Amino acid sequence: MKSLTKHILIVDDDPKLGQLLERYLGEQQLTAEVVYDGVQMDAALVNTSFDLIILDIMLPGEDGLSIARRLRHDSSIPIIMLSARGEDIEKIIGLEVGADDYLAKPFNPRELLARIRAVLRRPAAPSENSAEKNSMIRSFGPFQLNLSNRLLLKGDQAVELTSGEYELLEAFLENSNQVLSRDQLIDHLKGYERSPYDRSIDVRITRLRKKLGNNAYIRAVRGVGYMFITQPQEA
Repeated sequence: MKSLTKHILIVDDDPKLGQLLERYLGEQQLTAEVVYDGVQMDAALVNTSFDLIILDIMLPGEDGLSIARRLRHDSSIPIIMLSARGEDIEKIIGLEVGADDYLAKPFNPRELLARIRAVLRRPAAPSENSAEKNSMIRSFGPFQLNLSNRLLLKGDQAVELTSGEYELLEAFLENSNQVLSRDQLIDHLKGYERSPYDRSIDVRITRLRKKLGNNAYIRAVRGVGYMFITQPQEA
């Protein structure tokens, strides 16, 4: 019969915090094991089946965001991320790469315990959720655009887009490698006033090019419009 005791893996390079959490969670009838980097975590996962991982973002070697992304690619094990910075954008990225919850340091161990219990109470996500989630992601080069939360990532870094820039990029990605006229692009911009002499669509394209950092993604087609190339050749 499987034990009802939940087994928690703590991945944090702070020995004092790790020992404190290991002792505290043990007092709460949770079994905890502490490792200090991604290499030790991988070894622990080979030998033991864990119910949840507490993962610090700032780790030696492979950072926590990269580890979370890798874990989520191969496993549905719940992840609670920890960070000493607690910045909103870091929280968004942590959740985006697959974490189930996020807690900024310093924190009260009771709050972590409450979050652990809340995550463990959640029903396991059905397998089709992964396919559904992937259908909302548009990838090109080092970028990923999430259509569900309108977030553009370049690796682990979020790229800020205005509403107009997001809608323009979405239109390009939905019609990649096809020529779109200015009229077609304007039709995709909600609340945009059409004018036969308006060239601000070109200004928006210029701004989007700068944020993508590579002019080769958006190619001007003389006298027609623009084409978005998802795999441009380097100049």
